Amino acid sequence: MEPVTLTTDRLVLRTVGPHDTQAVYGAAQDSDIQRWTTVPSPYLPEHASGFTEQLVPDGWAQGSMFTFGVFLTGGELVGMLGLTMRSLGVAEVGFWAAKEHRGQGYVTEATLTACRWIFTEVGVDRVEWRAEVGNHASRAVAERAGFTVEGTLRSAINNKGVRRDCWVGSLLPSDLGLPSTAPYLPSRS
Repeated sequence: MEPVTLTTDRLVLRTVGPHDTQAVYGAAQDSDIQRWTTVPSPYLPEHASGFTEQLVPDGWAQGSMFTFGVFLTGGELVGMLGLTMRSLGVAEVGFWAAKEHRGQGYVTEATLTACRWIFTEVGVDRVEWRAEVGNHASRAVAERAGFTVEGTLRSAINNKGVRRDCWVGSLLPSDLGLPSTAPYLPSRS
């Protein structure tokens, strides 16, 4: 699939390339990004160049991972957001925000924008969010974006060689007033 660009009043979500490597590298030096995400630690310049020059373009080309740099309309990097295809009709969202841009609602806005896109243009019927238990910032973004937190999965995340418990949640097209590609019959508890 060819990369797409999505916009809001405040943000531009677009693919990243070699010209963004330094900004990605700089933002990923933050200890919280290295602690709570699966980026390598320490995060080296070659990690950033491999990400912007190979991983991101390959994911788009293969239709397996749709990664967006989240930028202010003036061009400054706010964060990263990826939607990884996990199974038929299911994607998983992951994101991080640059330290100086946290608390502004940018990642929530980007998450909603990207989820609307994947529901309407890719035909996904469920977006999952996972975060290590204790990552309250990630959970707050997911909840503000409308995700339903479904529970805790034991030993479900491997972060830098350590198995950790994680929270899991989901967002469905109907949560955003959008149709699904397949009928959904919720259980009656």
